[in-house]
Amino acid sequence: MTGAAPPGKVVHIRTVRALLGISLRQVLEAQYLFCRTATCPVVYFSQDRSVSFTTSQIQERVYQKEPNAADVFICYCFRHTVSSVRDAGPGRRLEILADLNTGIQRNECACDLRNPQGSCCLGNVPLLIKEAVAQAPPPALAA
Repeated sequence: MTGAAPPGKVVHIRTVRALLGISLRQVLEAQYLFCRTATCPVVYFSQDRSVSFTTSQIQERVYQKEPNAADVFICYCFRHTVSSVRDAGPGRRLEILADLNTGIQRNECACDLRNPQGSCCLGNVPLLIKEAVAQAPPPALAA
């Protein structure tokens, strides 16, 4: 589509600079977007699409690119992995959410610099919990 905005979520250039594992001379002053598509190796691209950076150029593994990898972080500031959330029991999941909320309230996070999506994980964690609950086997009935 001509004139259509490229897909992606706008991220600040400081996020791109903080997470790249290459010379920052390759980061042009531009509007960058984050690609959430798991099947696409591009993580960041300029709005005009003249510059892009792939998973191999990022210092962190990207949750949106590896949503089923047990050891990938879903929360980059407080270091919660996919498996630590998915495999937790209901009580522990509530503790994880409380930990995130406490950290946010105390201004202890740096999501714009640590999370490749450039924003808080608080949208991702509850979705992963919901997915884990839906996939959990039903509780055994007492005999």
